[in-house]
Formats: sequence, C-alpha cells, structure tokens
Amino acid sequence: MTSPDRPLNAPDDQPRACLLELVGAIEPWDDLERTHQKTATQWIASGAPLHRVRKPDLPAMHLVSYFVILDDMRGQLLLVAHRKAGLWLPAGGHVEPGEEPWATVVRECREELGIEAVASPITGEHPLFLTVTRTRGQGTHTDVSLWYLLNADADTITSYDQGEFDAIRWLTVEQVLEEPDELLDPHMHRFARKLQHTRARRHHR
Repeated sequence: MTSPDRPLNAPDDQPRACLLELVGAIEPWDDLERTHQKTATQWIASGAPLHRVRKPDLPAMHLVSYFVILDDMRGQLLLVAHRKAGLWLPAGGHVEPGEEPWATVVRECREELGIEAVASPITGEHPLFLTVTRTRGQGTHTDVSLWYLLNADADTITSYDQGEFDAIRWLTVEQVLEEPDELLDPHMHRFARKLQHTRARRHHR
C-alpha cells in the first residue's frame, strides 16, 4: 500500500509496511475513524517522515502511542491531567525513530507510571482505536495516535510523572462519558463508546 510514485526501496520500508498493516487491521468505530484511518494510511504510504525530530512540531504530523489502562475488575479507566495540553488524556508519548508503536507503550508506561505494560486480552499488542488530531496551544501540529488498551490493577499504580501530569483519576466508562468534552481529549468519548461496545461483544461470546 505504498504510493504509486514511490518505489519500495527506502530504508524504512519494512517498518512502514508493518505500520500500514497495524493501521489497516483496526476495525473503525464510526465514519470519523474510517476517515482518520484513510488519512493515516495515505500519510504512511506517502513516504512522509513519521516521527517527531524536534519538539514540539517538527515535522508537522507525527506518530503517537496512547495507552488506556483498564482495571477490568472495577471497570475503571486511568486518565491523566496533562500539564501542557491542559486536558484529561490517556497516558502515552511520541514514537521515536526506529521504535515500534508497542515498544513506545512499554517505554512510556514505565517512564510515566512506573509499571510494566500488560496488554489487554481484548486487544493484545494491537491498537483498538486510531485518531488524527490537531493539537492546541503553542507549536500546534497533528498527532496520528494509536490507542492501545492495557490491563492493570488500580492499586498497583502508586506514582506518576509529575513533570508531565498534574494528577491521575480512575473513572468508569460511564463516568468518562459524563465528563464535559472540553475537559478531555476530543476523541475520548468516542473511544469510551468503542471500548464499551468491544467489551460487551466479548462478554457475549
């Protein structure tokens, strides 16, 4: 799925092909996710740079791995109050050059929350959700974000990166959906609904 004008001979063709496969395997939740999936696929296949090389906005579009931690027994999700964004978001970070998106999840989970990343049995080491979002504030840019789902007991998360986050909160999916849109990542409600549907479908099998 590369651009017809771009032969498959660049050094990053294999990682790029893997990323296209990862993005293509996501089952879109709605028309917006379908549009974002198409945008991301075209961007990856175009040969454009994928990784941030200078903070905050070079290049203007780059790859991010989000991870939403689910305490499955309590049915609660972890959100963090991100200092720079001024919003409640999932934890996560930019994918570094030469790094696979799942490896970013593992690294950021350890750095930001001090725990090992454990993939949810619902998704495994694959993203559940994809968004393409224009950031707010200074150095605006576009994040192509892969949303992963992790499992953890809420009691095991006892600290967090206070340089990045002001606070953390555990909320049920229903509580997330009750939060005002303007306080959250702009796609958080859509992710919560997709997760709700995915969990219900899995339990009915």
